Amino acid sequence: MSDMTTKTAVPRKRSRRSSYNTGHPIVPWLYLLPHAIFFLGFIIFPVFYGLYISMHRWDPLLESQPFVGLEFYANLFKAGTPQSEFFWKTFINTAIFTVVSVPLLVGTSITLAVLLFKPIFGRAFFRSIFFMPGILSVSVMGILWKWLFENQSGLVNIILTEYLHLPGIPFLTTEGWAWVPIVLGTVWWTIGFNMTLYLAAMNNISKAIYEAAELDGATAFQQFRFITWPNLSSTTLFVVVTTVLGSFQLFGQPQLITGGGPVRSTQSVIMYITEEAFSNNQFSSAAAMAFMFGLIMLIFTAFQFWLQTRELRGSKK
Repeated sequence: MSDMTTKTAVPRKRSRRSSYNTGHPIVPWLYLLPHAIFFLGFIIFPVFYGLYISMHRWDPLLESQPFVGLEFYANLFKAGTPQSEFFWKTFINTAIFTVVSVPLLVGTSITLAVLLFKPIFGRAFFRSIFFMPGILSVSVMGILWKWLFENQSGLVNIILTEYLHLPGIPFLTTEGWAWVPIVLGTVWWTIGFNMTLYLAAMNNISKAIYEAAELDGATAFQQFRFITWPNLSSTTLFVVVTTVLGSFQLFGQPQLITGGGPVRSTQSVIMYITEEAFSNNQFSSAAAMAFMFGLIMLIFTAFQFWLQTRELRGSKK
């Protein structure tokens, strides 16, 4: 009898972790399922339900919701209707705010990024100072800037009258001047985010390029023009598009600072859509306005992407 014993192979016990990794094709879709449920429930369904409301005379207190087709869309282009008058007036107000605020937000943020990119004393402190307003809610920001520009007791008017001996300006009740606290407050409130994006992008530019430029005698402006600015083109595209879209969504600042006045001169299109729905109880009309506004923003964004990407391709040739 041989001393050698036959060893039988004992099958390894599969770990709990490997038992879940079946390699079945459905497994990746199961990971995507929770997001898909929320996307369908909170994005897709509201969009199609809003489209349904805009094509019906919808009233939550009535059982019947008669179909009216494109009637509420046609009202936006029919002269004499309040929907046409106030929708386009508030849209122009929002466009004016965007035209004024976007260059300030982009230009000031890139200027701060260039200044705070240099190794100066207290750089981290100043970066924090400019970024901190962005953590405030719009309600806090609005109350603060309304207090600063109050017609009688505001800090700005106190400085004008008591220290500079100039006549006070009723900012909040004068057309034109009412935009000053809204624009300045928005720039102060949101500039830190764009500045941070530019700082992150500037960190990716090789320092060797700047060193070579200094050896060639390039000035600081020339370094910015020929090195910094071209390398920030993709970041600028993102900043401009997101800033434009954010500016067109203007709501909280004029709502809290001026209430949309005087005589709707600072009322944004989002404010009017909200008024049409919840003050005038015209939900179908408000839904049609929202879809029209969204379509305009979609076209504008596509055009902006096409224009700036064409410029980027042209600069690389």
